[in-house]
Amino acid sequence: MATPFSRRTLLTAGAGAAAGLSLPGVAAYAGGQTSRVGFTLDALVLDGGEQVTSITLDTARLGPIDPATVTTGTFSVHAKASSPIPIAPGDVIFSEYDLDRPVTAARIDRRGNIVLDLSYAEGQVGGGTLGYIVSKGRNVQLDLVYTITQNAPFALRNHRPVTISGFQQGRLSNPEVDAFSYHVSGSGMKYRLYSPTSRSAGRGKRPLVVWLHGGGEGASLPDNYYDNETTLRANRGALGFATAEAQKIFSGAFVVAPQSTSFWLEDGPRFAPLILEIIRDLARRHPIDLDRIYVAGCSNGGYMSLKMTTIYPEVFAASVPICGVVASLQPGGPVMITDAELARISTPTWLVTSLDDTTVPPEPNTIHAHDLIADSEMTLYDHVIWNGHQFPGHWSWIYVARNDPSINSIHIWEWMRKQRR
Repeated sequence: MATPFSRRTLLTAGAGAAAGLSLPGVAAYAGGQTSRVGFTLDALVLDGGEQVTSITLDTARLGPIDPATVTTGTFSVHAKASSPIPIAPGDVIFSEYDLDRPVTAARIDRRGNIVLDLSYAEGQVGGGTLGYIVSKGRNVQLDLVYTITQNAPFALRNHRPVTISGFQQGRLSNPEVDAFSYHVSGSGMKYRLYSPTSRSAGRGKRPLVVWLHGGGEGASLPDNYYDNETTLRANRGALGFATAEAQKIFSGAFVVAPQSTSFWLEDGPRFAPLILEIIRDLARRHPIDLDRIYVAGCSNGGYMSLKMTTIYPEVFAASVPICGVVASLQPGGPVMITDAELARISTPTWLVTSLDDTTVPPEPNTIHAHDLIADSEMTLYDHVIWNGHQFPGHWSWIYVARNDPSINSIHIWEWMRKQRR
């Protein structure tokens, strides 16, 4: 009879392996042995956000396993994801789930651990690590509870059968996200930092890419929620600049992703000096070339990228505002960036958006900014489609994260690299 066990782990900033949990033993299959093992949730950030794509069982210590005895039916996986903060009556959170995760493959990794590959895909329900709370306009990192059920014994190479008596959930592992270290500025703004490896970095000082997140990735301080996680897990915006491809193009770049205490549009002029404080502190502590500091961001962050160049015209070598907000947020309200401010921008600027963006319509925002910013470049897509999957029109940051925009055969990362303050 299959016996399920579960272990809850809160996916908080810097969380390590979950604390031990006492579990009752179960009878082994005849002639078998029992043992408890931990497991890791392995995740990838897809273009549509992070998903748990496999589970690694810590079985290496049991001895060499016969891979022929581990199949997709050996274990079953159930996943439950819930909000880390209370949801008010009548409010809605997208992407919570409580379901079975199909096991698509079972294998032994080079360390001797059993890896259960799970079904996942862009737009697939279940498996995501973030939920979106409608009333707050925030992505939050979901509390994940994974339950592993062993349906049949597997065997070691000495033919001894093994039945695992208990499972203990550990950390969420995502090498791309984990490569960004955790920091807090002197003013209290949290940020993540990618530092180039010696293999990717050139000699001398390195460029710095500043990634400014969208509105959904800020904190929710009234709920005591400030995770320093969603900026990297919601999309590949910052991660794209830390890939091997980008690091080769930039000859090794630092990438910093500050997290707003709310959302950049709430008060751009107040947030601007807090972002600059982080940049200056990084330049003091790391070999950063002050002539090669680039700012890029999406939606709220697209607005903030433009705002930074209006307030600090001498700081940045280039700016990449993606589907950035320029016009009023409400009919008849004040514009977020005035025509006079746009006309004064002297920083080389490449704007990106999609014509089917209904969240931040291109005409009064990106296209209007392009008309006023002298010598600016602009890429307009018809739709946001990547690897055959069509995303909402607002998600044009996917293209920048993949170095797709190009003009005269020069792609956007190469263009950024060529710019100097």
